[in-house]
Formats: sequence, structure tokens, C-alpha cells
Amino acid sequence: MGGVDISAAMLLVLAGLPMTLLVTALAYAVGLVLGIPLMLGLRSRVAPLRLALRLVVDIVRGVPPIVWLFLIYFGVQLGTIRFDSLSAAVVGLGVISSAYLAEIYRGAFATVARGQGEAAAALGLGRTTTFVRVLAPQAFRTALPSMATFLLSLLKDSSIASTIGVADMVFQATMFARQNPAVAGIVPFFLAAAVYLVVSIPIAISARRLDTRLRTGVVT
Repeated sequence: MGGVDISAAMLLVLAGLPMTLLVTALAYAVGLVLGIPLMLGLRSRVAPLRLALRLVVDIVRGVPPIVWLFLIYFGVQLGTIRFDSLSAAVVGLGVISSAYLAEIYRGAFATVARGQGEAAAALGLGRTTTFVRVLAPQAFRTALPSMATFLLSLLKDSSIASTIGVADMVFQATMFARQNPAVAGIVPFFLAAAVYLVVSIPIAISARRLDTRLRTGVVT
């Protein structure tokens, strides 16, 4: 009987895996896009803009993710429209991702030698062309390992979405534990942890290999 219950728990946890991956992918995509203007603002020569965005980024990173999700899900309303649980999770984690990725971008651009921009200007390239064709590819190369590491962190943080009703793996594990008190309540969470590891380990290995490869490429 216990084996059947464990099998049922695993099936239910796996049923939440697509939602876990969906929330992670959508939030990461939001962060990738919104992080770019944030990074540009953090690098701006206009002091008021730079300081204002620095404050925004620090606030977003300083407030716990679960608080942001609660604020968006329970507190944000556009007319008669309110965010559903999935939308609130994607928006909340996406905004948080944008703040972290903006810092990753900013740090990556800081490693690009100033001479690169000066050389591009000497060749008569415009600012936009210099940014897109010269600076961004070099910064992106440097940022990739950190971006992969953050994706791993976001995958784990996506479990917070279960607190507002997103039917991810943690939500499914919680439901199973409540509906099957005869089974040890911790069992479905062990199963969810195992699935997280199966998904996370390949990402972690890929991030380490990518970092090693890029470092080797720079050295050589």
C-alpha cells in the first residue's frame, strides 16, 4: 500500500513539473528583457537616473520574493482585473529576475576594456552599433556563467509560487500530504526535492563547464 501511495505521490509531483518549468522560463524571459534597460540606467551618466534606478534595484532585491508575490497577487488591481496566481508569479519573479540580471549585465560590461569603445569610436561607429556589435557580445560572453547560475537559483525560488496557488511541484506535494494523512507527510516533499535535483544538477554542471570553457578561452 505504501508503495502505491508513493507512486501516486510521485505522479502528482511530476504533474506539477510543467508548471514549475513554465513559471521559471517565463520569469527568466521577463528578467532577460527588463534587465537590459535597467542595466543601461545603472550605467547612465545622468546621476539622478542612475541613483533612482540603483534605489529601485536595491529595493527589489532587498524585499523577500514571497512578499513581492503576495503584494502583486493580493494588492495589485487594474480596474476590475486582478492578477491570477500564474500571472502574479511570473510578474513578481520576473521583476526580481530583472534586478538580479541587470546587476549581472552591469558587472559584465564593467569587465570590457574601455579601449574597445574608444577603438569603435575611432573607426566611426555610432553608439548603438558600438554597443550591439562590439561591447554587448563581449559582455554577454562574460555574463553567461552567472546567468546560468541565476537560472538555477530561479528554478528553486519558483517553488514560492505555490504559496499563491500556482500548481507547481511543491503545491502538488502539499495537496497530496493533506489528502493522504496515512502517508508520512514528508514523503511527497522528498520526492519533489528529488525532482528538483534531477532538473537542477544538469543546469549546474552546464554552468560550471561553461564557466571553465570561457575562462580557458580568455586565458588562451
